[in-house]
Amino acid sequence: SDLLEQHAEELAALESWDNGKPYEQAAKMELLFSTRLVRYYAGWADKIHGLTVPADGSHHVQTLHEPIGVAGQIIPWNCPILMLVWKIGPALACGNTVVVKTAEQTPLTAFYVAMLLHEAGLPDG
Repeated sequence: SDLLEQHAEELAALESWDNGKPYEQAAKMELLFSTRLVRYYAGWADKIHGLTVPADGSHHVQTLHEPIGVAGQIIPWNCPILMLVWKIGPALACGNTVVVKTAEQTPLTAFYVAMLLHEAGLPDG
């Protein structure tokens, strides 16, 4: 989220160039909301706990939250940065690997965010 804020001008410009939305909309609305979403989803990582489920007899039943594996995410053209964060945030917070397919018309923002994720130290995959 800090890196998104540090690179907000570049990301807003990419959103504007990529799909033609006004720069102000990208900068003041979508990037602001995206950084807040990243912080929200990052908070999930230490708040996901198993629950004990009532069971008959001498059985003990517990739910466990485990990563599923690879989450394929398809990002639409209309709000690339916001939709990207909406989709990869929960998947990464739950320990999954993410493969992103952007719209052909608007790949630049997702590519730039991928570079920022690499810079932040997120492992490959």
